[in-house]
Amino acid sequence: MANLITHLGGLTLAHPVMPAAGPPVRDGKALLACAAGGAAALVTKTISVKAAEVPSPNMADFKTYFLNTELWSELPPEQWLEKEYAITRQANLPVIISLGYSTEDIAKLAPQVAPFADALELSTHYISNDPGPMQDAIRAAKTTGLPVWVKMSPFREPQALALAAQEAGADGIVAVNSFGPAFGVDIEHGGRLWMGGKGYGWMSGPALKPIALRMVYDIARTVEIPILGVGGINTGADVVEFLMVGASAVQVCTAAITNGPQIYGKIATQLGKWLDEHGYASVEEIRGLALRQPIPGMTRSPQLRVDRCIGCNRCVISCVYEALYLVEKKIRIYEERCARCGLCISRCPVDALLPNG
Repeated sequence: MANLITHLGGLTLAHPVMPAAGPPVRDGKALLACAAGGAAALVTKTISVKAAEVPSPNMADFKTYFLNTELWSELPPEQWLEKEYAITRQANLPVIISLGYSTEDIAKLAPQVAPFADALELSTHYISNDPGPMQDAIRAAKTTGLPVWVKMSPFREPQALALAAQEAGADGIVAVNSFGPAFGVDIEHGGRLWMGGKGYGWMSGPALKPIALRMVYDIARTVEIPILGVGGINTGADVVEFLMVGASAVQVCTAAITNGPQIYGKIATQLGKWLDEHGYASVEEIRGLALRQPIPGMTRSPQLRVDRCIGCNRCVISCVYEALYLVEKKIRIYEERCARCGLCISRCPVDALLPNG
């Protein structure tokens, strides 16, 4: 089987899949469940100097996306220090403790949590276009001597902030947090709002993945420190995408909420199987592959591999230019009608259409 061992600075993981800060890691008991479910490291729920007052209701699943009004930990920091971190250490896995939000908060908490941590993750919702507060928070956390990872939100261009984080001494970047504000209404019950608090929440789940992939891709082309990809990861194939765009490891939250903590081991197993089936010996072999690919350009209509076509008709149905048709359940094309949009290539389940030129 392919080698899944993952190196993140001074940390060595059995594979690249771990939790993200959120409800599945709400306390020590839940973190042990993540370990039993196959996580390679444990990321604790973000704490600040006081417990969060989380609105209710605060989560809703819409299958292709997920809404939440979750905040940081609803447990006071004292409980984490006195009980939850010690329970977490029983898993004998690397522990990454998540902290927020201001420089002052992090300067106070970092030395207190340091005895329990193998690394620190800083939640940076408060970052504006001015990287100064983030850099100050990084420097405050770095006084512990621990590796410091910075989590970024998908609200703005990441390159400048990623560079600023690296310059301030960050050892890694976590990308991305949930996206929002986002909104949802229950049409079967008179337009009832799904979220408590202000009525809107933050989006995660599968719909977030393309945004997260783009953020990781841009950050990976900008900095030299490791990146942990987060957003919409449900399968081993999702992990492959994040590794190919430059991530060194990934974090999973929403899929653990909807499927349970065993999802971590399941995703890792799927990753290993995918690597085996595609002839890769390790996760390192695929990391950054997409970064070395040119931006595609189609100068000719798609190349047809008629022998592969199964006659599913997906490409024909979705060709708005009426350039594709079937003859005896095999693909054909009116080249003069083709606009080279590429949609049919993504729709084909058997690689019967390929880029051309």
